[in-house]
Amino acid sequence: MFAKLKKILTFYYMKAVRDKGTPEYIARGWAIGMFVGFAIPFGVQLAISIPLSFLMKGSKLGSILGTFTTNHFTIFIIYPFQCWLGNKIICGNLSLNKIECMMRDVLEHRNYETLFDMGLEVAVSFFIGGLLLAVISTPVCYYVSRRIVIKYRLLREKARAKKSAEGRK
Repeated sequence: MFAKLKKILTFYYMKAVRDKGTPEYIARGWAIGMFVGFAIPFGVQLAISIPLSFLMKGSKLGSILGTFTTNHFTIFIIYPFQCWLGNKIICGNLSLNKIECMMRDVLEHRNYETLFDMGLEVAVSFFIGGLLLAVISTPVCYYVSRRIVIKYRLLREKARAKKSAEGRK
């Protein structure tokens, strides 16, 4: 299982660092995807992140992959936490257990109307918590992904220079 996960992560890492464009362009796309991944509900993220990547001149691939922060596996952890966090910000009185039960119902039925039927407090908590997570994670994602691309390209250039020097001997 871990070998398969490592293979998948390596694949996406290589796609990201080999993307055409400057490190800033690539990082901007990833940051857009990360922001949308936390701030917008699962299911409409791509419809928002791709046009944003065009508007903000960021990597389209990065914006798509960045939204995968919230996926079929992580939303069971992220969404209840972001609702709980948002609820604490608005001084609500929802418990984490109650939020988890509500979110499980929404995710099992894949119906966002159910989310809004739960009440304004849950919906507002969801978006405020998501916005806070997005604001915190977006700059981190930008600088980390930019650094990764720069480091990869430097290592690749050193390897090419070494191979070229060996070929001349």
